[in-house]
Amino acid sequence: MKNTILSILFVFSLNLISAQSQSGTTDIQEISETLMLYIDGTQNGKPEKLKKAFHPDFNLYTVTEEDSLRIRSGAKYVSNVREGKISNRIGRIISIDYENDAAIAKVEILVPNRIYTDYFLLLKYEGSWKIVHKSYTWKPTKN
Repeated sequence: MKNTILSILFVFSLNLISAQSQSGTTDIQEISETLMLYIDGTQNGKPEKLKKAFHPDFNLYTVTEEDSLRIRSGAKYVSNVREGKISNRIGRIISIDYENDAAIAKVEILVPNRIYTDYFLLLKYEGSWKIVHKSYTWKPTKN
């Protein structure tokens, strides 16, 4: 029994080791860091952090009140973040799922009277994770 448990632990530890990148961080940690660049960049007026998080050609997608698709330029979105302008936003990572070099993530952003839910598609290329797509929705907060 003891040998069986040790064997299972050994196999599990090999899986953890293989999930680490060359720098010693795991993909989950790297994805989280990319998402935190987005959260911190929008919350604290740091467009350079957004530029690190997003692929230059990313777009944002949502559904309008008229039930049509709205597509916004990611470059325009980043340009609207003013350097040093702190906003009243609180963000948190809800979930991350990845396989190899593709990931999806869910983030919630609390602003006065609303909660935004952001869904991200991330890809790992040239050694780092980048957000390549953002779809979002919102709902009023319960006061």
